[in-house]
Amino acid sequence: MKIVVIGGTGLIGSKAVAILRQHSHEVVAASPKAGVNIITGEGLDEAMAGAQVVIDLANSPSFEGRAVLEFFETASRNLLAAEAAAGVRHHVALSIVGIDRTPENDYFRAKVAQETLIESAGIPYTIVRATQFLEFLSAIAASSADGDVVRLSPGLFQPIAADDVAAFVADAALAEPRSGIIEIAGPERAPFDEIVARYLKAVCDPREVVRDPEARYFGGRVEEHSLVPLGEARLGRIGLDEWLRWSRAA
Repeated sequence: MKIVVIGGTGLIGSKAVAILRQHSHEVVAASPKAGVNIITGEGLDEAMAGAQVVIDLANSPSFEGRAVLEFFETASRNLLAAEAAAGVRHHVALSIVGIDRTPENDYFRAKVAQETLIESAGIPYTIVRATQFLEFLSAIAASSADGDVVRLSPGLFQPIAADDVAAFVADAALAEPRSGIIEIAGPERAPFDEIVARYLKAVCDPREVVRDPEARYFGGRVEEHSLVPLGEARLGRIGLDEWLRWSRAA
């Protein structure tokens, strides 16, 4: 089976490509460097030729409100049109848990727009909504820092390892289309501030984590359940402590 992975050289894409190739599928790791550009449309028709499944893992280079919305709308329209013309039978997209519960977050609003386009395109699809990645804990701490203090909400947090995300995405691509949403999350759920404090302590970062209910997460207020699945979710196997051990060994 031919599977095209948009964003196939990124954090999740490179891992998903490796998993799918281990199953002896023909996998195209599509990216602008490989001559496939989902914004201009360059190389899309050629990449889609003969493909049965497309996995969209592309991400916007900008988080600014108008730019990120334009990216996901343009990319999705171009990609879905090319898939329809090629007769692709399954569109898989990676999205985010809770994007419809934090409307003031520009990035989340853009992902909602992407999901809406997918749902209305007429191509069988599966949307995989993931919680935040463990790999981004450092960046989250940096974005929430004020000098030596990191201010974070006590809202619940359930980060997932990129290896688990890639495995779930690959599984979704090889399964029948759900024409709906699958939610995935890490195995541990705890207050946001506590998880980041554990991470900083483990990496010997001396910054103090302060619990602040008013702290924003990329512009959005975090309520108790804003960032975690509300119902059934598939849980990864790699927790924070194990991920930290792997990270140190890498």
